[in-house]
Amino acid sequence: MAGKVFFSVTMSLDGFIAPEERMDDPDRWMAQWMELQQWAFPQRFIRENLKLGEGGDEGRDNDIARETFERTGASVMGKRMFDLGEQAWPEEAPFHTPVFVVTHEKRDPWERPGGTTFHFVNDGIEIALDQAREGARDRDVRIAGGGATILEYVNAGLIDEFSITLSPVLIGSGIRLFEGVDAGRVALEPVRAEPTPRVTHLTYAVRER
Repeated sequence: MAGKVFFSVTMSLDGFIAPEERMDDPDRWMAQWMELQQWAFPQRFIRENLKLGEGGDEGRDNDIARETFERTGASVMGKRMFDLGEQAWPEEAPFHTPVFVVTHEKRDPWERPGGTTFHFVNDGIEIALDQAREGARDRDVRIAGGGATILEYVNAGLIDEFSITLSPVLIGSGIRLFEGVDAGRVALEPVRAEPTPRVTHLTYAVRER
């Protein structure tokens, strides 16, 4: 169990990883989210993994999408992300590994075709991470989201590394990645910056300040 704990998200230039929810205008939310993620869906690997059809772009963006998937041996997510995904993911959910959902809901594991099994953890973020480490074996654990769950892990000092794909869009309002971060305990060390024609991929190691 020697893998890293990391997260990887797409972020707008003004610092948001998801638009503001608008119950009266869900189409606007979806349009903004698709614009934020516009770099991802043309990629060959993502199209194959989400069963969107054959073909697609190949290049560094595609390589990074594949590398992120291949390093991940298990994922952790919050209940809100799971609830949204349960409605949106295809029957063969795109993880293909164990996923540990931090929740107060008691529920039996939910096995999906293609190797994804969702486990529901009622004992907090550290127990969920312990279980994910065991499930990941020698690969890494990805904190999949959403933003509040990622922030909990950052503030608890449990993140080793993270990557931000900086997308050239402005959203204006929504979920900020680092809203409420305990900046007094978190220091960052740049690891890599990779610009592509669509986005810039930034990777940082996390150190305790």
